[in-house]
Amino acid sequence: MTDTMSSMFTLPEKGGERIINVLEKIYSAAQSRAVYSEPMTVGHYTVIMASEIAVGGGLGSGSGVGSPTPPFKEQGGMAQPQTQPRSSAGGIGGGGGSSGRPVAIIIVGPDGITIKPVVDVTKVALAVVTVLGAVVMLLRGMQRVNKCR
Repeated sequence: MTDTMSSMFTLPEKGGERIINVLEKIYSAAQSRAVYSEPMTVGHYTVIMASEIAVGGGLGSGSGVGSPTPPFKEQGGMAQPQTQPRSSAGGIGGGGGSSGRPVAIIIVGPDGITIKPVVDVTKVALAVVTVLGAVVMLLRGMQRVNKCR
């Protein structure tokens, strides 16, 4: 029993090293160079792109010990219970993802600094379709309530 318990606790310890490696990689990706591009100079103008970075993840681990189960074995027409030893299992897992998109262009020139937003047309279109769908469903629900009265 002690061997089972000690082996269950070494699994998460090994996974802990992996978690630290993953967190170090995420931290290295969250540097200012990921948000602001390298400045590009063209003539008297310097252009810098600003981006939105999103990072998310989750981790989990678990372990357990099962109780002995008595499976039955046929012997001479009679079912005889056989005791099996306790079993244990454990595991660790995780996942994550990141995304980035440009949100603004910063232009530094002789006339001063200009910031131009980058409009994501797809995101705007999806928002409009979502709102219209919600309005249609709301109106249909209101019509059903009115018909029942």
